[in-house]
Amino acid sequence: MTSLDGLAPAAALFHSLADPVRLSIVQRLARGEARVVDLTRELGLAQSTVSKHLACLRGCKLVDYRAEGRQSFYFIATPELLDLLRSAEHLLAVTDRAVALCPVSQRPDTRTSHRAARA
Repeated sequence: MTSLDGLAPAAALFHSLADPVRLSIVQRLARGEARVVDLTRELGLAQSTVSKHLACLRGCKLVDYRAEGRQSFYFIATPELLDLLRSAEHLLAVTDRAVALCPVSQRPDTRTSHRAARA
């Protein structure tokens, strides 16, 4: 295993939060549990979109749900995720949100494009 291989889980974690829809769902759930219908209404998203992203977040064990009758209430599965979000907000503040302006962070991963080109 190379040192880069050891970073794959951390990269996957950040990738799971890199989508604006998933991040908006997580931010909403940070305020308390919600049903899919609540998330669609509050975030202005289609039910299929919310469900797809919740499935991703559940697969990563960042979000879970509890059933109550025929309803499912989604919630943040671990408080460490909330700590990570607070740390990210703090980092954005101290860097004056420079990452949003960074042209390098906006480029697609060249290793992925090279792999796709070879396939």
